[in-house]
Amino acid sequence: MGKILRRTFLIGTGVIAGGLAVGFYTASRPWPNPLEDDLGEGETTFSPHVKVGADGSITIYTGRAEMGQGVTATLAALVAEELGVSLDSVLVEHGPASGAYYNSAVLEDSGPFPLFAESLVAETSRKASKQLGRVLGLQITGGSTSVRDAFDRMRHAGAMARHLLFAAAAERLGTTPDSLSFDGRDILSAEGSRIAIADVAPAAAALEPPRQLALKDPSEWTILGRPQPRVDALAKVTGAPIFGIDVELPDMVYGTVRMSPRFGAVIRSADTSAAESMPGVIKVVRLETDYGTGFGVIAENTWAAFTAAEAIEVEWDDAPYPHDTEAIMNVFRTTAAGNWRGSSWRDDGEVETAFADAPADSVLTAEYEVPYLAHAAMEPMNATARFSGGSLEIWAPNQAPTLLQMVCARTAGIDSEKVTVNTTFLGGGFGRRAEADFAIYATLLAMQADGRPVKVTWTREEDMTHDVYRPAAAGRFRARIGNDGLPEAVDMRIATPSIMKSVGKRLFPSLPMGGPERLLTEGAFDQPYRIANYRVTGIETEMPIPVGFWRSVGNSFNAFFHECFLDEIAEKGGQDPLDMRLKLMADHPLAVAVMERLAEISDWGAPLPAGRAKGVAFTLCFGSWVGEVVQVADSPDGIRIEKVWAVAEIGRALDPGIVTAQLESAIVFGLSSAVGQEITFADGMVEQQNFYDYDALRIGQCPRIGVAILENGDRLGGVGEIGTPPSIPALANAVFALTGKRIRKLPLNREVDFA
Repeated sequence: MGKILRRTFLIGTGVIAGGLAVGFYTASRPWPNPLEDDLGEGETTFSPHVKVGADGSITIYTGRAEMGQGVTATLAALVAEELGVSLDSVLVEHGPASGAYYNSAVLEDSGPFPLFAESLVAETSRKASKQLGRVLGLQITGGSTSVRDAFDRMRHAGAMARHLLFAAAAERLGTTPDSLSFDGRDILSAEGSRIAIADVAPAAAALEPPRQLALKDPSEWTILGRPQPRVDALAKVTGAPIFGIDVELPDMVYGTVRMSPRFGAVIRSADTSAAESMPGVIKVVRLETDYGTGFGVIAENTWAAFTAAEAIEVEWDDAPYPHDTEAIMNVFRTTAAGNWRGSSWRDDGEVETAFADAPADSVLTAEYEVPYLAHAAMEPMNATARFSGGSLEIWAPNQAPTLLQMVCARTAGIDSEKVTVNTTFLGGGFGRRAEADFAIYATLLAMQADGRPVKVTWTREEDMTHDVYRPAAAGRFRARIGNDGLPEAVDMRIATPSIMKSVGKRLFPSLPMGGPERLLTEGAFDQPYRIANYRVTGIETEMPIPVGFWRSVGNSFNAFFHECFLDEIAEKGGQDPLDMRLKLMADHPLAVAVMERLAEISDWGAPLPAGRAKGVAFTLCFGSWVGEVVQVADSPDGIRIEKVWAVAEIGRALDPGIVTAQLESAIVFGLSSAVGQEITFADGMVEQQNFYDYDALRIGQCPRIGVAILENGDRLGGVGEIGTPPSIPALANAVFALTGKRIRKLPLNREVDFA
């Protein structure tokens, strides 16, 4: 575990703490199949993932949110492969809110151990954390875990349904199960006799399931391992009403919110009379929640609600934190530079001794920092709720249905069993929709709407200024360079707020949170480099600005710190940056293979024309090993990002097309943040309002991206977030190689222009 502050680190993960609030069931308690509660006439279910309709149709329930990442296609493919049907012959739906769709993988790596730690303590921690996922029934889409979590479970669901259906059909047809196959909505025998799936499904469901079933060897796969059509593509390209913001219900009214622009600040005075008298306005509601203080408006249409919200005359209190960005960042800077002990989840060798006798010219020091970032999902925050007869129904694009169920039940003062959560498609999530504020506000307004459903839509400005941001951070680093040009000692101190405590305060305000947190230094303490004296310290810094999960979480900024500082070490030591990484990661063949392949496809080391340069970076995160090279070029309009090469070792690519798309998406996401995104504060309020001042890379700015997928590891890695962390330092290192300017603060466009 290293020399960390050993205060119940499991609680420090916070995810576990969150689970405790969901409800600590006994470990042996089986989760009931939620599909059984809503079966229609003639319908049959075999597990939470498979249902046979009265017409013989087969529906696969995924239990994970589709937010553009293609998860519904891959999860359905896992079932279809073992069931023995084609992907286009089944229906795919998101499962209802239920503990049966628990995610155990999201907790598995929450302890203080890097992926490559294989000690008994590390493995025991992983197994214990993984079991908690099932016990707690935490249904959540996040942490690049959906496929890793589903790989065995959903294949077993498909194999079980096939076994039961074929056993029942074989008895009716007078043949053996192994002679049967699916043919449309029939089951066909080798002799040519057939029977409808619907006719045997009830008898199949009544059979005793076997204790064990053999799954297909990957050499037998016909669906997995190949690019598949996206099952969500048709609805999206035809504009089907599939997102939360598309929800329309009979007798619906509409709403919006206007919350305090200063986080944690209350209302000094307010006059809502002008807003209440506006045409179409039904009611103005005061909102007091763990997310903030403000107003909700119920109206006959969304525009009337927006207009009335603006008409509320209100004086807000002061912010309980420094009022501008410079003052806020000074807190992080002074913390990183101070004497706070923090938590060192990596502390190899004797760092202080190594620096004690270091010649002055062998020591390199640097200070880095990153700003707060917003999620800026294309679909603004929204939710629809109906509160009637003591029951609550919610329609929302969300990443955590059982969490919404619990929190909204608490808000409404009813039991969770009386809350139904309908998960729609998400128009972007990136961690933002793992929160509950949008559903809480819809619940509170629905409780004031006399049983009518209320669709609550945020303006883009309300969304941008009331996010739960990627935290800002500051780092203070030093290294001792040996005579061979390699680092003999590295000491990294990183000051940033606790994401888990911020999340816990909003979602589980009565639950104490303590202990060091992995997210402070993930992406830095857990990298596969051998350095004799190597310490990475996270210093939790109090700052009452809400922070939350942002694509790749702590890796998003720690990779920038770690990989740019390594680039500085290579430059001072006269080392090629890619070659130096290869030397430092020599103990880890998977990492070496990634970098060697990266050097090959990017033609690293080959001379470049004048005005062009490359930068490299590597990050081990979410169970995957990823290296990237970014090539930039001088242009009359500024620096152009021309090309990106990425190599990812993920163990096994179940859908190479989706894996490639995820890496491309994550790279553009990371580059967008590196080039120009930041959330700044003035008078305690967020200054950015919309995409005109918080933009992403446009199509014309996006580089060509080449992706290579390696499958050498024996463990599945995540793919949704892994492209983001190395893209940011690789770009910064490329800019240094091109301009000679070492930029240690993001975004980069503070110091250079981009085309």
